Amino acid sequence: ARGVQHTAVRRAHRKHEPDFHDKYGNLVLLGGAAVFTTVWGYVFTQLGMEWGLSPVGRITPKEWRE
Repeated sequence: ARGVQHTAVRRAHRKHEPDFHDKYGNLVLLGGAAVFTTVWGYVFTQLGMEWGLSPVGRITPKEWRE
């Protein structure tokens, strides 16, 4: 038990060295949010959907190509 306490005290008094998450965490989060927004923005604008409350009368089947 003393060894665990000794290790905990030693770690508590050590200087904190920044790790990957400290250095790049917010940058990675913002980059992911930007990619997410860009991809879904593209999907929603390029699908050609007509946005409305009711699809009745708006959706018609496309003709088959023969």
